[in-house]
Amino acid sequence: MRSKSTLYNFWIKLSGPSAEFPLNARIFHSVCLISLAALSYNVPFNYIIGLPRVAFISLLVLFAVTILYYNSRFRHQFGISILIANIVGLLLFVVNYFLNSGLRGPTDLYFLLLLLLSIGISPAKQYKIWIPVNIMVVLALNVIEYHYPVTVPYTYLDRFSMFVDQMSSYVVVAVLVYICTDYIRRSYENEKQSAVEKSLFIAEKNQQILKQNVELERINGEKNKLMSIVAHDVRAPLASIQNFLELLTVYDLDETEKLGIKRELLNATNDTMALLSKLLNWSKSQLNGVSAQKEALNLDELLNSTLSLEKSSATRKDIQLNYEIDPSIEIFADREMMQVVFRNLIGNAIKFTPEGGRVSIESAISGNECIITVRDNGIGISPDKQAVIFSLNVQSTYGTKNEKGVGLGLLLTQEFLMAQNGKIWFESIPSEGTSFFVSIPKNAKSGSSFEPDPLQLGTSEKL
Repeated sequence: MRSKSTLYNFWIKLSGPSAEFPLNARIFHSVCLISLAALSYNVPFNYIIGLPRVAFISLLVLFAVTILYYNSRFRHQFGISILIANIVGLLLFVVNYFLNSGLRGPTDLYFLLLLLLSIGISPAKQYKIWIPVNIMVVLALNVIEYHYPVTVPYTYLDRFSMFVDQMSSYVVVAVLVYICTDYIRRSYENEKQSAVEKSLFIAEKNQQILKQNVELERINGEKNKLMSIVAHDVRAPLASIQNFLELLTVYDLDETEKLGIKRELLNATNDTMALLSKLLNWSKSQLNGVSAQKEALNLDELLNSTLSLEKSSATRKDIQLNYEIDPSIEIFADREMMQVVFRNLIGNAIKFTPEGGRVSIESAISGNECIITVRDNGIGISPDKQAVIFSLNVQSTYGTKNEKGVGLGLLLTQEFLMAQNGKIWFESIPSEGTSFFVSIPKNAKSGSSFEPDPLQLGTSEKL
């Protein structure tokens, strides 16, 4: 197998690599090499059987083929070399016809071989010329011999010489025809396979381009969302702050009115800070990627620090915060990410719960997972928003006291939880309330193996 591969590589080196030469040039080189081998045998053979003039002509052809092969293979002049080969081949076989007994010799076979080679080695525009030329030359020679037989003498010494010459010529022609057609067939199959591979490569590239287009459309949608947030959602509370400051500056207000405006000013400032915080957190996650620095955390301590920030919002709306967390529970998570998660969920629960309502935070253990539930008895989530609530397609909404949202909190929450091998899902009934469930590993060996039971959760969304 190794020797066969070595021989094949050697032949490719002699006939020329496909990257440097077209198919017809490589066929021409192969024919030249085979012709050189055949002529090297034919010169001494014709001389031995008593055809010295034919042997001399064969020797001239041997030199001519050598020169043509060299010019085409090593000097890359294959166009002119192929043209000269066709012309010289016709002329030499015409001479050979008269020197080698005409119809009684093997020259007609060589003309047929030359016709096949002309088709194989000539460019498409040329071989259509050489076919009729070859046929007309052969017919003309046969007509001349028929009408003037004396012009084509019988040159064989005996019947045995004629028999050997005919048979050896047939074998040489048959071998050259086989090699030429086999080479063409193999080259066709290789080109076909190459075309198929290129087609598959192009199809794969097209799929990649389609995926990139989808990704670009997604990124463009995110850009538009961010522009909308910057242009409207952040601008609106800043405009409110500006208006409040103008009232305090321009008008002479009593202390009660000033106190009311200051309270509204503080609320507007808090809302703006919350919007900017979510926007900056999400933008950072998109630019740098989400990378969690997980460690063992006490859940009670973690939630207490978050609740202390949200208690003022709950107090303003007279919302009761119920807190039922086992102080011994530990989770394996990123501290900053989990604080963002809890602030978003608890802040949303307060925002969409009417005054005098109730928000509860609970914890439970399920296998190697800790399940945290944030439940409210607020306005719930409408069915049309439930399917897109964890995406940029969700529209920002106002809370029960006209609090403005940015539409990024839950998307950021989902991304942060996924980075920590966690999960989030919810159940919601419009006008009755919403419960969000967070599953987070208890330790480093825990995975996201917990699967919520839809029968227990009712209408739920799992992510």
